[in-house]
Amino acid sequence: MIAYRLLTEDDSSEFCHKVTDALAKGWVLHGSPTYAFDASRGVMRCGQAVTKEVEGDYDPLKKLGQL
Repeated sequence: MIAYRLLTEDDSSEFCHKVTDALAKGWVLHGSPTYAFDASRGVMRCGQAVTKEVEGDYDPLKKLGQL
């Protein structure tokens, strides 16, 4: 099974740390990062999709960040 996550965060070093942590845990970048303005909060937001091949079947109760 291929697990999918979309990591998001304000445009800060926290976003980079979140993506780096996922890569260190075996997740792989999927596509290009996104960058958008959150008008309600007045900040720029980043997003990056990551995937990881894991054993087993899909289970909506699994926490993807712990795979």
